[in-house]
Formats: sequence, structure tokens, C-alpha cells
Amino acid sequence: MAIIPDRQPYIQTINGDWYSYKIAEVAMLRLDVVHPVISGNKWYKLKYNIAFCKKKGIDTILSFGGAYSNHLSATAAAAKLSEIRSIGIIKGTYAKENLTPTLQSCIEYGMQLVFVSNEDYRRKNEFDYLNELAERYGNPFIIPEGGANDEGREGAGEIAALIPAGFSHVAVSVGTGSTLCGIVNNVQEGVHVAGFAPMKGGNYLNDEIRTYISQGRRGQYRVYDNWHFGGFGKHTEEQLSFMNQFYKLHNIPLDVVYTSKMMYGLREQIEAGVYPAEARILCVHTGGLQGNASIADALIY
Repeated sequence: MAIIPDRQPYIQTINGDWYSYKIAEVAMLRLDVVHPVISGNKWYKLKYNIAFCKKKGIDTILSFGGAYSNHLSATAAAAKLSEIRSIGIIKGTYAKENLTPTLQSCIEYGMQLVFVSNEDYRRKNEFDYLNELAERYGNPFIIPEGGANDEGREGAGEIAALIPAGFSHVAVSVGTGSTLCGIVNNVQEGVHVAGFAPMKGGNYLNDEIRTYISQGRRGQYRVYDNWHFGGFGKHTEEQLSFMNQFYKLHNIPLDVVYTSKMMYGLREQIEAGVYPAEARILCVHTGGLQGNASIADALIY
């Protein structure tokens, strides 16, 4: 069964009260609407991975993530829809006895969870470790953390086709960098892509993803890590307040892990005069709203 979006993405203009005195336009590409679970960039990054498995007759996929991983939840749901078995390698054993809402959803979609130590998890890209996992779990198709493989980047590249001419900048949240790579490689030349990393020290991605960016496009992006709010998966009361204010103004729900940090950072950049007056910025809503389950009581949506 193919992964078919429930709704088509669309572009929503952002109320200009907080930016019109600085730049020309801010709008949001609503990828979050395509599916309630396989939402945002996850739908694009998984579609070719699933298609590859179906074409090759592979009946099991294995991937990696933490206790709050949007990627794992989406992978579990996509696998169930496609009648493929799924296995999730979970970073750390702390959540084994107290499952997060994200991991509970993975189980509900039929994913087998395997909890490993942080030390073992750091080996997730090592050839020997991947071979061990393949032998142990019946030679599944292994998808890297965040869908960071050729199939994932190919799917993410299709997001660029949804960006109309006239936008000078694109803002997108960055986890592994796969979505940013796909957009940069396929967006119109001259469009600058700003990546917002939600983790401490995320600036390392500037160099790490360079390998996957076409040589002529390597000047079209930059990753910022100034707005991590304490680290990946962490948040502050100020951030939650911003999420509620944003929803009141624009009727757009943001997720606590990625898009809220991106929009908070973008607002500060605009206020600081980072962008020229004629700038038109399209922000990519990468979905992941299931990640709000743990802070639902603090949100108005």
C-alpha cells in the first residue's frame, strides 16, 4: 500500500504585524497537514524508502531514534500502512520502564522497540554494528536516523517544487540535515536556505551536510543553533508561551521540538535586521505535532 497524503500542503501567509516594518513577507508551507502521523518532511523522507522495500520485496525496516523521535513514530505508521514490519533502535534505556507518548504510539503502530545504551547508539553509523543488527533481526532494510539516506534526501528534494518563485529565503528546522539538503539542491538558484538546529552545538551540521550539497549550491545555506532552549527535546516556559501566542495570531500549531524553535529564532533574526527589507521568507512546517503530547496541558491547541 503506497503512502498517500490525506491532504495537499499549502502556503499560509503570516500576519505581518511582527515583521512588516522590517521585511516584505513571511509565509509558511504547511507540510504538517499531509498526514496526522506521517506528517511534514517525514512523509517525503519515507516515501522512497518504503517504495524501495516494496519493490525489492523487503518485509522489515529498522531505524533509529530517541524517546521523542518524530521520525520513529512516522516510520512505524508508514510501515503499518505499507504492511511492513518495523523495528526501532531506541537511544538510552531510561524510557523502557516509562514509555513516552511517542514510543507508546510506535508500539501501537506495531513497531518492535529495542532499547540500547548511549554507547551502542553512538555506533549507529558503524558498518560492523549495522551488520550485527542485520544478522540479529533478519536482514531488514536499515534507514538511518532521521531518514538520512539517498532515498530520504530524494524525497525531501520534492519539497522544493512546492516553493513558488519570488521567495528569497527559506527557513527550515534541521535534525540530521536531510531535508535541508534536499531543498538546497533543488530550490531555485539564489534562494538562501536558513536551517535552525534545535540542539546544542548544532552548528556542526554546516560542515557535516556539505558533502551532500551540490558544489554550486554550497553557498546557499547556513545552519544556526542559537535557539535550542536548553538542548534537543528540551523547552522553556518562554518557548511554550511563544507557541500559544503564535497560534492565537496565525491559527498555526507549532511543535515543541522543531518548528517553534525555528520560528522563535526567525523572529529574533528579523528584529535584529539579519534580512534585507525586500526579503520574502517561506518557512517550512515540518510537522511532528505528536511531539506536543508531553506538554499538551500547557498549550491552547
